[in-house]
Amino acid sequence: MRLMSNAVLGPTAAASILAFSAIGASAAVVCRGNVCWHAHETYDYPPSARVIIHPDDWHPAPGITFREHEGRGYWNGTRWTEW
Repeated sequence: MRLMSNAVLGPTAAASILAFSAIGASAAVVCRGNVCWHAHETYDYPPSARVIIHPDDWHPAPGITFREHEGRGYWNGTRWTEW
């Protein structure tokens, strides 16, 4: 009976850990020109935003500035533009 319990409990625990780790894994680095920020949700940016979306493990080149902002939008120079 103990073997059966371990056989069921092990995969269940592994699946739970995997599910919780995937929740925080959806992130991206979004850039417009040399200004980048972290996006924690997937957005469909309007074409006028002219942004490039990189995976979260992307490493910026020298000269890239990071500016963070909450919500849906993009940096346009020094101004945050929401839509």
